Amino acid sequence: MTSTVSAYVDKVKEASMLSLLCSCFYTKPHQNSLYQYGDLEVKGMNKRASGQAFEVILKDLDLVGDKPQLQSLPSPPRKEVSLEEVQKRLEAAEERRKSQEALVLKQLAEKREHVQEVLFKAREENHNFSRKTEEKLILKMEVNKENRQAQLNALKQRLRDREVHAVEVRRNKERQVDLSE
Repeated sequence: MTSTVSAYVDKVKEASMLSLLCSCFYTKPHQNSLYQYGDLEVKGMNKRASGQAFEVILKDLDLVGDKPQLQSLPSPPRKEVSLEEVQKRLEAAEERRKSQEALVLKQLAEKREHVQEVLFKAREENHNFSRKTEEKLILKMEVNKENRQAQLNALKQRLRDREVHAVEVRRNKERQVDLSE
């Protein structure tokens, strides 16, 4: 409430004293009135930097009369539009629609090309990944085969060493038996 009162006080300070007194005592409608209804009159003021400004004048009902009257400025006359002008506007609208459609189709084609490029790259990367994985698997299988072969060779060598050892043990036993007799 206090902000509203302070706003009104600022507005009164802004308006000149002469226009304030004239608007209070002059009860006849002004010629530059935009709207008049009963004791209320709306009058346009000079344009401000922030937009249109209006002055609202309240009058005493006893001075105006019993019935409030509604008055407003007449609407500006409509300009007659010829058939040719309507046809030109329709053609211009059709041209705008076609150019907009062409622009959308161009954008869709560009997006389609981009998607195709991305798909091609993805397929290529997938193929390269599959090829590399297969090569690694083959290499691993070869390494495993070599390891198994090495393990088999080591096992065969141990068996030969044991056979040689067993032959020596038998000879030694035979010698001991021969010596003990």
